[in-house]
Amino acid sequence: PGPPFTHQQTPRKMVYYGQTSCEQDTERYLDVVKYVFSSYKKEVPLVINTMGWVKGEGLLLLIDTIRLLSPSHIVQMDVYDWKAMAPLTPEYVHLTPGLYTKGKQQAKCKQLGADGGESWKPSEGEGDASAPEYKLLYVHPEFPRAGVAGEARVHSGILRDMSMLGYLGQLQAPDIGAVLPLHSLVPYQVPFSAVALRVIHTDVAPTNIMYAVNASWVGLCRIPDEIRCQTDGPVLLTQTPVCDCLGFGIVRGVDMEKKLYHILTPVPPENLKLVNCLLLGNIAVPNCVLVGQQGVEGEIPYVTSDYNYSI
Repeated sequence: PGPPFTHQQTPRKMVYYGQTSCEQDTERYLDVVKYVFSSYKKEVPLVINTMGWVKGEGLLLLIDTIRLLSPSHIVQMDVYDWKAMAPLTPEYVHLTPGLYTKGKQQAKCKQLGADGGESWKPSEGEGDASAPEYKLLYVHPEFPRAGVAGEARVHSGILRDMSMLGYLGQLQAPDIGAVLPLHSLVPYQVPFSAVALRVIHTDVAPTNIMYAVNASWVGLCRIPDEIRCQTDGPVLLTQTPVCDCLGFGIVRGVDMEKKLYHILTPVPPENLKLVNCLLLGNIAVPNCVLVGQQGVEGEIPYVTSDYNYSI
């Protein structure tokens, strides 16, 4: 059927993490994994595609994830002509501490040897009985440059942009040949008081929050709490929630007088009724969407070449 961005499907359960790496917030990453996995009903086989961060804390986080999800099989792909990591055997995962979970230490008990000296032996019941039970399938690729990290990072960025462009393609009318620029599309008007707002990846002063949100990619989410606003907004969350994400959109503009967000999204109206939270992460709208706008007289909105790079 072609690359993934050409046949996108609506997921059954989705959380917007908001960053391309979980290095800055591994605890929330595990919370997200738990939250998504909790909705798995085991009616169909589940394939878990783990991330490629397997050094240092990444390996420890992987061990945590294996303990958390209890897989029946693990497929481990090594890297051509370079020993990347130890085989993830059940015994290895059993004994090795993760980032947040402890490894199973083989308990020891003192026994006096025949010579009167102390010897250490494993105590009863501390064998491999409680080790995880899964089958390890070890794959060793025979082609060069497999798993070159720098190239993978570039490729993942390109594929992410392609996925976002494929997603935004749903905004286009199917019967029109030319691609319509964003400023030609009619956005939804959303009152400040109707949705809570949170910037995931960094701290933003409340006075600057609208500058951050304007022209940004946002996750359209649903938090269980009711939105209660004493004023006409905006409603700002103090912590990042782990909650359902129903889709994505672009905040095309902010009307400060009428207290409205202008949002472009292909999410159908029946699902939009459930959205009560906008999450802004460290994921940018692909450059070509802004730079390639046709039919704009004067300066292109949200794009400038007069930028001070020393800031």
